Amino acid sequence: PRHMDTVVTMVEALEMSTHHGAPSTLLELARALGSCSTPGCRVVLGDPPTAPSEVPPGLDHHQWVLLTQLFHHDPTTTPELGAVLAPDGSTVTLGPLFAGIEVGLKKVLGWPGPTTEPPLDALAAATLTETLATSFLMARGDPNRTTLGPTGCWDDVGDPQTYTLVGPSSPVPDAVANGAMDGVVLGTYVAEGAANLSGGVLGAHPSQGATNLSGLLRGYYGTGNGTEKGRPPNLLPPLLHPLPECPPIVPRCMWGARPYRGVPTPLTLPLGSIFIHHTFQPSAPCRTFSSCSKDMRDMQKFHQDTRDWDDIGYSFVVGSDGYIYQGRGWHWVGAHTKGYNTRGYGVGYVGDFSSTLPDPDTISLVRDQLLPCAVKTGRLHQNFTLRGHRQMGPTSCPGNSLFQEIETWRGFE
Repeated sequence: PRHMDTVVTMVEALEMSTHHGAPSTLLELARALGSCSTPGCRVVLGDPPTAPSEVPPGLDHHQWVLLTQLFHHDPTTTPELGAVLAPDGSTVTLGPLFAGIEVGLKKVLGWPGPTTEPPLDALAAATLTETLATSFLMARGDPNRTTLGPTGCWDDVGDPQTYTLVGPSSPVPDAVANGAMDGVVLGTYVAEGAANLSGGVLGAHPSQGATNLSGLLRGYYGTGNGTEKGRPPNLLPPLLHPLPECPPIVPRCMWGARPYRGVPTPLTLPLGSIFIHHTFQPSAPCRTFSSCSKDMRDMQKFHQDTRDWDDIGYSFVVGSDGYIYQGRGWHWVGAHTKGYNTRGYGVGYVGDFSSTLPDPDTISLVRDQLLPCAVKTGRLHQNFTLRGHRQMGPTSCPGNSLFQEIETWRGFE
């Protein structure tokens, strides 16, 4: 599968071989396969070495084919071919990620960087600068041209094989932006000596004490051993949604939604209300992308098969993994608050919050991000009202603790 776990496994296998064990050799192998294929990146790192003509020791034929496909593609026309699914649900293109790490390693080994006029930031030039500049320059003559995005969807989040963009691509689709930002983060981390891959004392995060490239990737992305911790919250890629004020929203295709049954009824925007729920069942907060996705599928199955609804009832569902999950979304009437579904959005927190609260970051996702986002984008009235489900019908939802919390929020009545 095209999963970051698979990449780490292949890197680890190469590290165990005598031919490709050193981080610098592994990064050169990635560059030989095409990780640094743009002119700007080559100004920084130089022309790539010659790619091996045979399968390197440590890999089987199928692994070598996959690794070659992930690096050997045109990032300007087929960026989706270099993408893998990370444990936190984001999609990452490997080319700029590995280029950033290689720049960081060269810096910590004393490399002075390229000699150019005007001077350039080697790390930014190898990862972000060229694609961003190209995108915005192309848009100058065409105001309708997309400058960032789009996101995309995997055919199967459990066994990802094919990644499809949801619309026409800009030079910086989300997967490329994620890979570039991660390349900057890890490249900086390595360059500052916190993860000296040439040997030495390492810091704790993101390398988690790693002394090699596989350990650096595993510590940062949280792969392996079922940990699935992923990146620290302040490093989560913000480009799952095109507006910086908005929280990362996982689209239906990413959590494995069934089709809507029948024809959805459109909402008339902007709406005037937000209704806060807790799911009660599942009763435990979900803290990883895989567990939240499973909860979404289970709730949709229950709502469709047992309650005979057209779809999952909520407009949006809030996980404790740093993401909001699209239910019926911004434009379809939900089935969350009887008698009021056409008047407001239903937002459900995964878990039972009768006696405990969601994590502060999870509370903030709705209070400080989703609500301002809805107002900013014209989907919710500026003077919206916010209520708990219990105020609209005979139910204890959203639980005593969560209800007391939302009483302090903007718009509560």
